Amino acid sequence: MNTIHDMGGMDGFGPIQPEENEPVFHHRWEGRVYALMRAVGPWGRGREWPPFRFTLETIPPVEYLSLSYYERWFRMMTTRLLVSGLISERELETGYPDPGAPRPEMLPGSNSGALGAGLLDRDVSARFGPNDQVRARNLHPRGHTRQPRYVRGRAGTVVEDHGVYALQDTDEDGRRPRDRRPQHVYSVRFEARELWGERASAGDSVYVDLWEDYLEPA
Repeated sequence: MNTIHDMGGMDGFGPIQPEENEPVFHHRWEGRVYALMRAVGPWGRGREWPPFRFTLETIPPVEYLSLSYYERWFRMMTTRLLVSGLISERELETGYPDPGAPRPEMLPGSNSGALGAGLLDRDVSARFGPNDQVRARNLHPRGHTRQPRYVRGRAGTVVEDHGVYALQDTDEDGRRPRDRRPQHVYSVRFEARELWGERASAGDSVYVDLWEDYLEPA
């Protein structure tokens, strides 16, 4: 999305400071949020939950920057629960059951045959191959996309074909295309100076995995 949620390649946030021996969770509550995500997951079956990343990207930019990683996860999870009616605003605020809310029920899984996020065993022709020169299309979708903003309009070289995957993009309402457009995903090498100009190191490159829809011949 063309918002603060796509922070890759942005200036002004200072250097990345890796934490030596960083723990999996910095606080107990972070582990609880992760566990809640796993526990709540099955309740999404048969419900029109917006996709994970799209929901994160609906958090207002100022609030998004003020939240930690797992605070964003918690916000995303509660948004899903509220939208689907599994909890009420009163229950979220108090932590106690709302006597006026209907008792939630787990629904059976959908038989829609929707494609998942994994590698697909499908015979789809590849438009590009290793060593092909490509350019990332200058796309500006209003929904979620896996194309980083900093590569749009930039030229690169196909390094590897990862196989066929369903497109993960959504429209501005968070809905994915019905057929999910299965297509090849490529690892594309971009020279650092192609992305950031002369101040970047001449010897550095960035490898980005991109769906075929995002690419055109250079």
